[in-house]
This record gives sequence, C-alpha cells and structure tokens, in this order.
Amino acid sequence: MKKMVLLWWCGILIQGGATFALPLDALILPEQETLLKEGETLLEVQFKRLNPLLIPRHGLVQRLLETTREDLEPNLLVESLRLYKKPQGAAFPQWSSAERNALFNETLALSTLAGLQYYSTSRKAMRVFYETSQVIDGPDTKKPLPDPVYAEPPADLLLYTRQKDLTFGDTIYQYEYYPGTDALILVQQNLSPLAVGIIPAVGKHKLRSVIAVIDAQAYLLIYAASLAKSVSLPGMNQRVGESFTTRTDAIMSWFIERADKAFTP
Repeated sequence: MKKMVLLWWCGILIQGGATFALPLDALILPEQETLLKEGETLLEVQFKRLNPLLIPRHGLVQRLLETTREDLEPNLLVESLRLYKKPQGAAFPQWSSAERNALFNETLALSTLAGLQYYSTSRKAMRVFYETSQVIDGPDTKKPLPDPVYAEPPADLLLYTRQKDLTFGDTIYQYEYYPGTDALILVQQNLSPLAVGIIPAVGKHKLRSVIAVIDAQAYLLIYAASLAKSVSLPGMNQRVGESFTTRTDAIMSWFIERADKAFTP
C-alpha cells in the first residue's frame, strides 16, 4: 500500500511521488466555499489589527503574507477571494503542465492591464485604472520591453513595470513571481511613491500585494491581499482603503480573463 502524506503547509497532496491539487474544502472554510460557489467575491478591509481573514490554507501564500506584514508594518489590509470554475475538458484532478504554463504566461501579459477599469467610489463612476502598462528592463533605465513568454515557468522571476495610474500617477512596480506546481504566486511592490495630485498617499516600498492563483481541482482559487502603510493625514487611510478595495476587484476580473484565455483550447 502506497504511503500517503498530507502536506497542509504547501497546499498539495503527495501520494507515491505524484502531486495532486487539494479540493476547496482543504483550502478555505465551508461558509467561504458556499458563497464563492454562488458567485460571490469575498472582501475584507482592515485598518488596525490587520489579521488576514480570507487567506487560504496554503503554506507559501501564508509565509509571504506574514513576511510582508513584518517588513512593512502596514496600517491597511485589503483582502479578496474569488473562484474560477475550470471549463469542461480541463485536466483533472490537477491542471496539466500545458494549462499551468499557459496561465503563467497570461499572468505575465502585464501590458494588457492598460485600459483596465474600476469603480471609483469618489467619482461614483467607472474609471480607467492604468492608462498605460509596460514591462521595463529596470527601475532606472525604464526601457520598454515586450511581455515575456516562457516555454516553462522558471523557478522564480523578477519583473519591473512602468504603469501610468490615473489616480496615483506614473509609477514603477516590481513583480516577483513564485511559480509552483499547485499555485502561481506573485508579490507586487511600488518602487516609486503614490500621490493623489500633490498630496502624498503611500511612500515608495510601502505598498505590497500578494496575489495567488491556486489549483483547486475543478476550480482556481484566486486570492489577493494588498498591504499599505499610508501617509498619516486626516482621511487618507480611509481614502486609500476605498480605492484599493475597488481596484482589487478590477484586478480579480483581470485574472479571470487571463484564466479564460489560458484554458481556452
């Protein structure tokens, strides 16, 4: 009889040397699963204690978020959780190498963020998120590059982007990718400050987002957490929190679009 070892810390099931994606009930709470399967997007916003409430039971995601909290000492946390049902004909019980590779390359298509829209709570209307979005060779030279494409995901990957945000201005970001057998994870960090007009909102290196697309058998579980240490001005923390909340929803929709492209034959 083959020995079975359940590894909750890494979010995969290993049996006789093979790797299997875990079902949803091993990753999230039953009430969360019910709401997600009904089409809900779960959202949590915190300004004080910053205790993650939506984070899946996946070891690397948990460690990256905890490390970010320790390094950043944020005063704002926005979490979101969403479910994508794989189309009929997708590999089961885990994604195939071809599906994983295609999805990884879709998450590298950062130029497609240009034109993405979100709901602006201050304007009570839809607004463009990024007017432009380009991969660049580095934060100093800023030479535009095409979106990278890989035949197979590397062990890790560091990318830089220049994105013109219609709210926060021309911003340089760092994207660090952690491609795994059961999840594709990235950590985004701002390398330039964010400001609302002439008013500073978030200093450079003070915004980080941990985003994970986790293989959950018949589904993809998409988790996003944005942590920020916003400037201590009256009302600024609340304003930044509202902005990040609706922007996170837009990013979730972008990942759903990328998944559609990856799983379409």
